[in-house]
Amino acid sequence: LSPSVVVALCPNNNEVHIYRLVEEKWEKVYVLQKHDQVISSMDWSARSNKIVTASHDRNSYVWNLEASEWVPTLVILRLNRAALCVQWSPKENKFAVGSGAKTTCICYYEQDNNWWVSKLIRKKHNSSVTSVSWHPDNILLATTSTDGKCRVFSTFIKGVDAKDSKKGTSPDTKFGELIVQLDLSSSWTFGVKWSPSGNTLAYVGHNSMIYFVDDVGPSPLAQNVVFRDLPLRDVLFVSERKVIGVGFDCNPMVFAADERGIWSFVRYLGERKAVSSGSRYGSQFSEAFVKFYGQSKQGLNNDAVETSRTRGTVHENCIKYVLFVSERKVIGVGFDCNPMVFAADERGIWSFVRYLGERKAVSSGSRYGSQFSEAFVKFYGQSKQGLNNDAVETSRTRGTVHENCINCIMPLGEHGKMIRRFSTSGLDGRIAVWDLENEQDLFE
Repeated sequence: LSPSVVVALCPNNNEVHIYRLVEEKWEKVYVLQKHDQVISSMDWSARSNKIVTASHDRNSYVWNLEASEWVPTLVILRLNRAALCVQWSPKENKFAVGSGAKTTCICYYEQDNNWWVSKLIRKKHNSSVTSVSWHPDNILLATTSTDGKCRVFSTFIKGVDAKDSKKGTSPDTKFGELIVQLDLSSSWTFGVKWSPSGNTLAYVGHNSMIYFVDDVGPSPLAQNVVFRDLPLRDVLFVSERKVIGVGFDCNPMVFAADERGIWSFVRYLGERKAVSSGSRYGSQFSEAFVKFYGQSKQGLNNDAVETSRTRGTVHENCIKYVLFVSERKVIGVGFDCNPMVFAADERGIWSFVRYLGERKAVSSGSRYGSQFSEAFVKFYGQSKQGLNNDAVETSRTRGTVHENCINCIMPLGEHGKMIRRFSTSGLDGRIAVWDLENEQDLFE
C-alpha cells in the first residue's frame, strides 16, 4: 500500500492490481502482468516509488513508474525453488528475497550495466526462508526459516553501502557472514522484525512462543513469552517497547516490556463488551454450542478462559504479517483475523498488550435469525478453544472487517518513523486501512 490513496495487491494469481481512491470509491488503474506463477510477496518503496515482486516462478521484478506506465525490470535470482518473501532495505538501494531454495538473495542496482544484480547468501539455512527483515543500519538482515532458527547476516556490498554504515558490525565483516544464529525455538520460525532503533529483535515460533533478543551479536540477551493461544505468524513493533503479534488464532495479541525490560503478554487488541441478543433460550443454546466446539478443537476445560470467538474482533483466522508502528510497538495480522499489539517497556522487555479493532455488533433485527446465529456462533466459539464460560459473546455477532485469513500487513509511512496507519489484506478479498489515532496506549 502506498502512503497516498493508491493500493497494490495480488488477487492470488500472477498479477498485481493497483487501485486508486477516487471520490470515496476504489478504481482499478493498473494491472501489472509479467510473472508466470503466483506472486508470493511484494513491497512498495515509500521514497523511490518502486514496487518489487517475488513469485513462485523463481524470478523477481522491479516496477518503475515512467510516463504513467509501470515498466518492469527482471531480476534474475538464480533460484531453483520459489521466491517466498521480499523486502526493500531502509535506504531502498537493496532488497532481500527469501526462498524455498535455502538461500537469501540480496539484490542491488548496478548503474554501469543498468540492471539489478543479485548476490546469494548460501549454505547457512537448512530449509526454506520464511521471512526477512532489515536492520535500520541497512546492513544487517535477519531471517527466519523452517529449520527452526533465526539468523542475522551482514549484507555489506562494496560500492553500494558506505563504510561508516558498518559501524554496528565488526569492521572486517564481509557479505554473507553469519553474525549470530539463534536456536531458541524447537519448531518452525516466522515473522522476524527489528525494533525501530534496531536494538531489539523479535520473532515467533510454531510452538506458541514469541522471542525477544537484545544486544544481537556474539552474546545476545534473549527471553521468550509463552502464550496459550495458537501459534503466531508475524509480529510488528508499534514502538520500542510494544509489539503486536498475529497468527493462527483470530486475535491480535499485545506484548509489552516493563521498566526492567521483562516482556509479557498484556492483552488482546480491541476487546469490547458483548452485545446481548435479548434471547434467553438463544443465549443458552449458543453457550452450549461454542463450548462443545472449543473443547473438541483443543481439549480445554477452563472456566476462566475467553475465546477469540467471543471477543468481537476483526480477524477470525491465522495472522501472518506484522508491522512496526513505533520504536517499541508492533502490530501483526494473519489467517484468523485480529491484529495483535506487542510492546516493550522501559526495560526493553516485550509482552503482548491487546487485540486491535474490536467493535460492537450490529443486530440483524430478526428474533429467530438472531437466536439461531447466536447459538451457532456460541457453539463454534467454545468448540474452537474449549471454553466453559456462560457470559461470553461470539465473534459471529460482531460484524467484522475481514472474514478470512489476513496474509499481509503494510505500514503507511517510511522506515524508522512512528506508524499511525497501516493496511491489511486477506483471503476474503478485502483490504482495510487501520488508523491508530484512537489507540493512545500503543504510543509512548
